[in-house]
Amino acid sequence: MSRATLTFTAPLLGWTGDSDMLATYCVLPEATAKQVAAYEIHQRILTGKRRGFGSVKVEASIGESCWQTSLFPQKDGTWFLPVKAAVRRAEGLAEGEPVSVTLQLL
Repeated sequence: MSRATLTFTAPLLGWTGDSDMLATYCVLPEATAKQVAAYEIHQRILTGKRRGFGSVKVEASIGESCWQTSLFPQKDGTWFLPVKAAVRRAEGLAEGEPVSVTLQLL
């Protein structure tokens, strides 16, 4: 299985603390999540090991911002993409706003 480039649009969601937004993230749409899950299983078979928390390394892009991070699986079959505060600020993103994301699976 070759390393894929995936694109999707999803709302930017936020975790909030006592007074501030602590972190933002996107939940991958079902079709994209299935592709990532298949890639993770393939990589696990090839390497004989599972990455921490079952994560998948990616290079993510939103607008002009690009960064390396990991996708994390959730119990309900979805995948979670953390979005750095620096990306949110650089791209002028707000919680609840749809964002277009490009992922390069690494």
